[in-house]
Amino acid sequence: MPEKRPPPLQLLLLLLTLTTATVVVSAWKKEEFRTCNQTPFCKRSRSRQPHSLPPLSAVDVSLVDGDLTARLTNTSDADQKPLLLTISVYQDGILRFKIDEDPSLDPPKKRFEVPDVIVPGFEDKKLWLHRISTVDGGSVVYLSDGHEAVLRHHPFELYVRRSRDGERVVSVNANGLFDFEQLRTKSDGDDWEERFRSHTDTRPYGPQSITVDVSFYGADFVYGIPEHALDSLALRPTRGPDVEESEPYRLFNLDVFEYDHDSPFGIYGSVPFMLSHGKSGSSAGFFWLNAAEMQIDVMPESGGRIDTLWMSEAGIVDAFFFVGPGPKDLVKQYATVTGTSVMPQLFATGYHQCRWNYRDEEDVYGVDSKFDEHDIPYDVIWLDIEHTDGKRYFTWDRVLFPNPVEMQKRLSDKGRRMVTIVDPHIKRDESFHLHKEATQKGYYVKDATGKDFDGWCWPGSSSYPDMLNPEIREWWADKFSLNNYVGSTRSLYIWNDMNEPSVFNGPEVTMPRDALHYGGVEHRELHNAYGYYFHMATTNGLLKRGDGKDRPFVLSRAIFAGTQRVGAIWTGDNTAEWDHLRVSVPMLLTLGLTGISFSGADIGGFFGNPDPELLVRWYQVGAYYPFFRGHAHHDTKRREPWLFGERNTALIREAIHIRYSLLPYYYTLFREASVSGIPVLRPLWMEFPSDQATFNNSDTFLVGDSLLVRGVYNEGEKSVSVYLPGKQSWYDLRSGTSYTGGTSYKLDVSLDSIPCFQRAGTIVPRKDRFRRSSSQMTNDPYTLVIALNSSLEAEGKLYIDDGKSYDFENGAYIHRRFVFSNNKLTSTSIAPANTKGKFSSNCVVERVILMGLPRWGKNALVEPGNLKVDAELGPLTLRPGSKLSVLVIRKPNVRISDDWTITLL
Repeated sequence: MPEKRPPPLQLLLLLLTLTTATVVVSAWKKEEFRTCNQTPFCKRSRSRQPHSLPPLSAVDVSLVDGDLTARLTNTSDADQKPLLLTISVYQDGILRFKIDEDPSLDPPKKRFEVPDVIVPGFEDKKLWLHRISTVDGGSVVYLSDGHEAVLRHHPFELYVRRSRDGERVVSVNANGLFDFEQLRTKSDGDDWEERFRSHTDTRPYGPQSITVDVSFYGADFVYGIPEHALDSLALRPTRGPDVEESEPYRLFNLDVFEYDHDSPFGIYGSVPFMLSHGKSGSSAGFFWLNAAEMQIDVMPESGGRIDTLWMSEAGIVDAFFFVGPGPKDLVKQYATVTGTSVMPQLFATGYHQCRWNYRDEEDVYGVDSKFDEHDIPYDVIWLDIEHTDGKRYFTWDRVLFPNPVEMQKRLSDKGRRMVTIVDPHIKRDESFHLHKEATQKGYYVKDATGKDFDGWCWPGSSSYPDMLNPEIREWWADKFSLNNYVGSTRSLYIWNDMNEPSVFNGPEVTMPRDALHYGGVEHRELHNAYGYYFHMATTNGLLKRGDGKDRPFVLSRAIFAGTQRVGAIWTGDNTAEWDHLRVSVPMLLTLGLTGISFSGADIGGFFGNPDPELLVRWYQVGAYYPFFRGHAHHDTKRREPWLFGERNTALIREAIHIRYSLLPYYYTLFREASVSGIPVLRPLWMEFPSDQATFNNSDTFLVGDSLLVRGVYNEGEKSVSVYLPGKQSWYDLRSGTSYTGGTSYKLDVSLDSIPCFQRAGTIVPRKDRFRRSSSQMTNDPYTLVIALNSSLEAEGKLYIDDGKSYDFENGAYIHRRFVFSNNKLTSTSIAPANTKGKFSSNCVVERVILMGLPRWGKNALVEPGNLKVDAELGPLTLRPGSKLSVLVIRKPNVRISDDWTITLL
């Protein structure tokens, strides 16, 4: 039984401050978090040398229900019970393998398998295996037209190879480091407790860790496994020859104040998915569906091979190989298993204004009016924890926010929304109806003794709903109804913070590992997924509130595989430092690679006070984040966009205007992500997989396949180096100047802007009239920006729906393809024929801009209608002072939903 300890002095001081309006938060203290050497399972696993463990053999290999099955035995240790191996093959080159204890041998309990992550219907894609080929002491099964899987019997190894040449792609146990600690029943004299600082973990089932070594072949770099703050897109080696040994990459969801800007230390989220890529242009991936703590080493070997060591505290092996071969194939395969990104409402892709905290209704109205006064669009204003009645969620402070419904209505009348925060810790107050109901129903997570777990968070003494239980998730979802959440309206959306879960007096500021969940599952087994289940329940609540018609918006800090299906995320409590601006780019690119497209970082940094230059530069980069929000700690100075002088206000306004002009393009990209899993924000190598100069480019990124952005990340920087990949040209989006691809350029930069280019051969849709919010742009005309390639051709797409409902799932949308070739721009529908007429738009194209056309006449012909319109030299943008630098076809006024052509004469 764990010893109950009083809270430390610093916690008591913190709790005293919780009764006031201000909380003083200290910076991250590394000593409060475990290293690998302080984590027994990691220390044990990391100490082993390749092939030092007794080898396992795969025996009794057979086909059962379309799967290959075998027992893994250790012939040198009679006390080691056989493990069960199951290998399954799915469409599109996906291999799944599971290793678990044999239930027929009576283990002390069933090991935890993570539910509700794999998408419904995935099993329908299973390929039924009908035969096994036996070759050189192994079993070979078909995987895809280009690949086959090989199970080597002794010693046990599983790998995928290319069919045409036998070259390996990815393998498990090539180094003989696989280890599976089986559950045991405690005997007299067994001391399984683990201690860290003042905390004791009872570990009632003893050590239960699993170690898996995974090797990637033909790989120059590996990527993924967020969430870490790293200034490198590629994962740096942690061990190996000529490598300065570091901590392994940790996957353990933690509430980390002011996290380090370049560290393998785990922060708020965990996605155990790794991708490899090499100079051949091929990619491969490995995903381990396991929600326990993981530590992962990266160890490069010679000959284009990268070894990795995956160490998990608990769970089973439920893992997947993805064989690509291209980067987009790879992310699509991962999305087949865990799902694609949710399709957001249009408003959610606009700008969000947040602070801990806007003081009261008057403060909200004042901020709202200032955006209008300064001609800066925004869509959402946010309220942090101080809006509640004493940190009781689903309530309002009746003095500061006496009329919440009227407040939301006034915002809604301008097309704006509000977001309020709802965290998982429930104040233990007998007068609080939510706590009283959760206690009576037995809905809280239990401590190791079976009592309701009592931890400390913002309200003080708190308990946490057991979100593993589907019944409790449904109960939680019902709390978001308009009747239950008094003072809410349909224009109110939700923010889930602290859902790692954060427990101020817990070990490493989180819930003890021996806490108990639904079905007797220990917290250690599901820790990394707790926030995902909380996020899921909240999203379901908004879905139910809107009768299944209104797309929810819920932002979460904690993440896991599958988070992309339930909402957006942000990178947590960053700091107003240039280094944190820099690391935001590889952090968001990594999240996109691992399925989570709808992500962003707090503009300006949550902690600290950015100087005007840093804030402007952050808005300029952040305007291209998929999720675009300014946020700040309550101890910081106010930093709304108009508080830094007219010049800086104008620059921030310009950055936000750029985002709003590109909303049609972003919305189209979100549609693509929701269908295919291909992220909105992309590393250069995703579009240029054979260009080695792109493989570890961490300061430049692509928005879709058409726009390239290079941030400015250093104070006072006057020039930056920009690499423009590929064989085609790139066009500067301020001047229209053409730059040859495959070349690095040193470009002068001023505070006015950051380098942004459009790729030759693409067409980008824009809306260039600026309104108060995205919803007020609905009927505005479009501008099509055409960047011609060397063949004087280009193409692009545009997706439109009502921006809010699920009617698009029934065909209520417009999806157009634009093609420019032979001096003619053609618009055709790429939506299925049965969608015709289900959604309409009266919007027209008012301008067509062409970059890269060597010569032109003065007119263009619009068909149908035989209408002749002007074609003349004009500005690339409508911002004041823009030069006449590109060809502009003015007012063709063709409907965006129709088929038409515009031909240059």
